[in-house]
Amino acid sequence: MIRIIGVGRVKERALQQSIQEYLRRLQPYQKTEIVEVEDLPAPQDNSPAQNDLVRQREGEKILARLKPDDYVILLDLKGKMLSSPELAQKLQDVFTYRGSAIAFVIGGSLGVSPAVIERADFRWQLSELTFPHQLVRLMLTEQLYRSFRILNHEPYHK
Repeated sequence: MIRIIGVGRVKERALQQSIQEYLRRLQPYQKTEIVEVEDLPAPQDNSPAQNDLVRQREGEKILARLKPDDYVILLDLKGKMLSSPELAQKLQDVFTYRGSAIAFVIGGSLGVSPAVIERADFRWQLSELTFPHQLVRLMLTEQLYRSFRILNHEPYHK
């Protein structure tokens, strides 16, 4: 089972449709679902303390959706970069040696709380570029699909 826990909602219809398409494609390989947690307002004029509070509260919501046996992969700008084949191998290793539940966490616009970072089993840097969180969900679902195609020696990855 794979769960993608993301802060906020995907608002653009085209992104929603694309994400749903990759979720559909993933079904033969692994049950995958998206869990959305409410994002909190974070105006530009927030103080650092207010931003910390937003991260803390969003973090509490994320942590509440994690199960004790989840292997947690946090998408994090300070994480380790993986190629598509390396991600596929990581998934295979986790399912083989760590259990059958992986939770990918995509934080909010301010990042995640220290408690979420501490709970993460692995921190993955998707790219050195910064992307909107909604687009990251699409990129993640596509990479998961690509990973399973790689693991099953099926054409798709080039």
